[in-house]
Amino acid sequence: MAAATTASISLSLHLRLRPPLPPPRRPARYAAFLLPTPSFLPQRLRLAPCRPTWRPDVRVRAGSSIGALPALARPGGAVETDRLPSDVRDRAMEAVDHFGGRVTIGDVASRAGLQLAQAERALQALAADTEGFLEVSEDGEVLYVFPKDYRTKLAGKSFRMRVEPLVDKAKEVGAYLVRVSFGTALIASIVLVYTTIIAILSSSSDEDSRGRRRRSYGSTIIIPTDMFWYLDADYYRRRRVEKENGMNFIESVFSFVFGDGDPNDGLEEKRWKMIGQYISSNGGVVTAEELAPFLDVPPPSEESKDDESFILPVLLRFQGHPEVDEQGNILYRFPSLQRTASSKSGGSREYVGTKWSAMFGGVEKYLEEKPWKFSKANAAEKAMVAGLGGLNLFGVIILGNLLKQMTVTPGGLISFAAQLYPLLQIYAGSFFAIPLFRWFLLRKTNNDIKKRNTAREQRAQELLSPDSSLRRKLLSARDMAQRKVITPEEIVYTTEKDLSEQDYEVKEWERRFKELESE
Repeated sequence: MAAATTASISLSLHLRLRPPLPPPRRPARYAAFLLPTPSFLPQRLRLAPCRPTWRPDVRVRAGSSIGALPALARPGGAVETDRLPSDVRDRAMEAVDHFGGRVTIGDVASRAGLQLAQAERALQALAADTEGFLEVSEDGEVLYVFPKDYRTKLAGKSFRMRVEPLVDKAKEVGAYLVRVSFGTALIASIVLVYTTIIAILSSSSDEDSRGRRRRSYGSTIIIPTDMFWYLDADYYRRRRVEKENGMNFIESVFSFVFGDGDPNDGLEEKRWKMIGQYISSNGGVVTAEELAPFLDVPPPSEESKDDESFILPVLLRFQGHPEVDEQGNILYRFPSLQRTASSKSGGSREYVGTKWSAMFGGVEKYLEEKPWKFSKANAAEKAMVAGLGGLNLFGVIILGNLLKQMTVTPGGLISFAAQLYPLLQIYAGSFFAIPLFRWFLLRKTNNDIKKRNTAREQRAQELLSPDSSLRRKLLSARDMAQRKVITPEEIVYTTEKDLSEQDYEVKEWERRFKELESE
């Protein structure tokens, strides 16, 4: 250990980086060391020891850029993960689980479809909160390593993660109550409207007739609800037994009027996951034609053949850049996605065209959007809802005419219905106006979705049967691919242990010192 310390101090003096460090008050957790970069110019990366009295410099190359690695949070401090958006945190954790807890920033970015900055921030927060540690390879690559129970540790610290399931459950219950309330309002409107109509008609008769009509009215009050339970006699059973479409009659009323939400919810997340995983599996070098099936592109034509502007968002998200091969083809390299901690193999040079498709038969070949449905309710439920809506609209019209013809000031139920009549009109009218507007809107929306799907499918078909020019371009991209797998044997430093516990040989330090001295 004394010899290693002497070699380290000598190296620092030789490079004239700073005067010798004063002895610390307590044994330092980390000591300074140097790793040569390809140009043999050391770069700075700071690792903060626990309660340091001085800050050593650990100089490595992190990813595709040189930067200082932020210090990990101390136990008992703020929960860094709570500052992340929930979707970023969850997607990063899913990627960490997929790769077995040992990842690079590029691994998480490609697997989760996150921006590189988002992936780095998420990994730093997770490592700070779950006692994760860092590893540095011989080439200066930084890896994040997490314990197997890191999710348990994070859940124990994060109050937000414990509360989120309850909030999500409350949102689901609230959404269900809204759907049920709207359907229940239809039944309540029918009951109120027709009950008021009977009350108005009965008030214009003589006393005896009024009495008979009251008895008729008393039995008629139940008629709308009786009709409802007759039409939906299995209501309670259907509440207990989930149907295939997960919808009961009351919910189908809301579905008929407002629909069932966006069927492509999460499409952008899926898009970037597919793109990131495709780039990573192909060694970080791809052509624009390969990414076109995942993006919104025009159909293939002579005008759009040389237009590759659609790839700009991909370059920005994953920090890629264009390169020109010997044949003059423009290829796109993503250095951060070329380095991985996973030993899973990527593609092979020979696998292009139909062979490439056969090799990755289980992978979606293009991004397909789902068309919007008018309603997930079945035909019988939609007919039932439309019939009750028509019955309600007819009753509202009749009630309006009767209220206009009344010569005396109404009281009781009639007065209450008169006050609510504007709302009853709005409800009855919007019950058909909104679905009609949605029907015309969905026709245009689905037509646009069909065009985008067709364009992406045509682009994917070009890759299955590439012409000679495209085939040479694809093979050139495979030749330029450089997928670097960082194995545990290449790790020269880890923050999991004190420097004194790590196996650094004096000869290795002397060899590196001589290499720098000879420059």
